[in-house]
Amino acid sequence: MPFAVSIAILGLVQAALVALPRAWRFAWLDAFRSPWWALVPALSIIVVVGIVAWEGESATVLSWLALFAVPPFAALALGWLVHGARPEWAAAVAPLFVLAWAAPAALIGEAAATALTALGCVGLGWLLVSVAPPRWLKLGIYSMATVDACFVAADLLQGPNAVLSAAAPASLPHLQAIHLGDARMGFGDLFVAATLGCLLALPADGPISPFRVDLSARRQGVGAGLVAALALGFDLLFFAVETLPATVPVALALALLDLAERRGSAWMAGEGDQVDHSEAGEGEADAEP
Repeated sequence: MPFAVSIAILGLVQAALVALPRAWRFAWLDAFRSPWWALVPALSIIVVVGIVAWEGESATVLSWLALFAVPPFAALALGWLVHGARPEWAAAVAPLFVLAWAAPAALIGEAAATALTALGCVGLGWLLVSVAPPRWLKLGIYSMATVDACFVAADLLQGPNAVLSAAAPASLPHLQAIHLGDARMGFGDLFVAATLGCLLALPADGPISPFRVDLSARRQGVGAGLVAALALGFDLLFFAVETLPATVPVALALALLDLAERRGSAWMAGEGDQVDHSEAGEGEADAEP
C-alpha cells in the first residue's frame, strides 16, 4: 500500500480512537487520583527515547512488554470500554493476535496488529484518565506533543524510534509500534489519541448520566472530526520532510475544543447577564407609579 494511503489511514485511526471510548468508571480507582499521573504522556516519550538511545537492547524488552500488555487492555476495551462493547467481544483479541502472528508482512496481519495496538491504547488511555484529573491531563497531552515536536525537530526521535520499530519479540507480533503499508507510527501517537477520546468520554465529576453520555459522545464526534482533518492536513508536510510528530494534530484538536468551549461558556455567561439586567429593568419599571 502506498505511503500516502497508509499514513492517511493511520491518521483516520487516530480520529477513530477519539470517537471509540465510552464512559466507564470504577469507583475504586478514585483512590489513586493524582495530578502526577499527567506526566505519563510526556514521560512515555522521554523515557523510551532515552533508554533506547542509551541501550539499544532495551527495545527488545519494550517489545516484549507491549506484547504482554496490549492484548489484555485490548480485550478490556472490546468488552467494556468502547461504544457498543460487550464482554463476549473481548474474545476477538485471539483471532486478531493469530492474524498478526501468522501474516506479519501481509496487509491483513499489519491491520490486525494495528487494531490490537489501537484497542490496547484505549484500555491504557482509560486507565490514565481514571486516575489523572482532567485539567492536568490536558496539560499532559500538550506537553507530550511539545516534547514530540522538539525531539523530531532536533533529530533525537528518529534513531531510537527506528530501533524500537525494528525490535522483535522472537517471531511474535510487533505491538510496540504501528506498521501499515509503507507508513510507520509510534505507539504514543495512538495512545495520545485514545487518551483524548477517553478524556472526552469520561465526565470529570459526578454520576455518568444519560445526558452526560450524550454530551460526551457529541464532544467525541467533534474531536474525532478535528483530529481527522488536522491529521490529513498535517500529512501534506511529508512532501517537505520525512518525519512528523503525529501527536501534534491531537493536541491541536484538544486546544480547539477547549477554545470553543470557553467561548461558548463566555457567551452563555454574557447572555445570562443580559437576561438579569433586562429582568431588573422590567422590575423597576413596574414599580413606578
